[in-house]
Amino acid sequence: MKKVFEYGKAICYSGYRLGQSPETECPSIGQISEDLEILKNEGYRYLRMYDPNEHARRVLQLIRDKKLPFKCLIGIDNYSEISNPESCAGPQDFPEEQLKANAIRNDAELEKLIELVKEFDEEVIAVSIGNENTPDWGTRILSEERLIHHADRLHEALDKPVTFCEGAPEWPRLKKLGDKLDFISVHSYPMHGRVLIDQAMDVTKAHYASVSEEFPDKEIIFTEVGWTVKESDHMIAGQGSVENQKRYITELNEWIDKEEIVAFIFEAFDEPWKGITPEKGECNWGLFYLDRTKKW
Repeated sequence: MKKVFEYGKAICYSGYRLGQSPETECPSIGQISEDLEILKNEGYRYLRMYDPNEHARRVLQLIRDKKLPFKCLIGIDNYSEISNPESCAGPQDFPEEQLKANAIRNDAELEKLIELVKEFDEEVIAVSIGNENTPDWGTRILSEERLIHHADRLHEALDKPVTFCEGAPEWPRLKKLGDKLDFISVHSYPMHGRVLIDQAMDVTKAHYASVSEEFPDKEIIFTEVGWTVKESDHMIAGQGSVENQKRYITELNEWIDKEEIVAFIFEAFDEPWKGITPEKGECNWGLFYLDRTKKW
């Protein structure tokens, strides 16, 4: 099996600070430079980013200009092409014209990704066709056929390994897509499965084993794996804490170091734009607080 990744520390990076978001203001060059210095000093080798937008462009330009020791995995963040009545955000029933417009937009994002990667060939190690676009609870659903189309387009346009980032439970029903990919990217979130910290690493190891069994001839990596310090309403009360994050990430690092499994920890820094209030778990997965101090 030819591997895409040599073993090294990996982390998901979105640098949005207070008042910033993918839909509003991008972090400044200075802010991103500060973040990258922090991650360099922590020994990270791989960064994952989610959109071919100005934020990603600034990151790639800084890596090039400052000769920083990072390689990036970059993907697109698809909009819904299928309504989902079981969405975790509430029942979806998009008008047909909206779904068609979303599909056109997704194709355009794919072309933006292609142009960005061509511009920063040395800084990009691999590309992704999407993120969590197939689960029953999903808010941005695409068909497997459309994802295969995206994979074919990236293979046609770029000389880069192509993947898709999805939760471990979804991969057994994505065999056709998996066969089109150069490596398989898995998400593991024991907290979302209402798992206690004592059993968390056993669940993550089981996720890896199950996907490896489904795709024995593919390189398997984690593109999201983490623990929030403040749980959301659907999680077990009291499990979100700095102590539990430290325990989970420490145990994770010990395991992936031993097995040499690349795992992008979710995530580098807290992102306040992801929640209505800072008390909600989606804002608090970072290993660093919003002010860039370490949590532990």
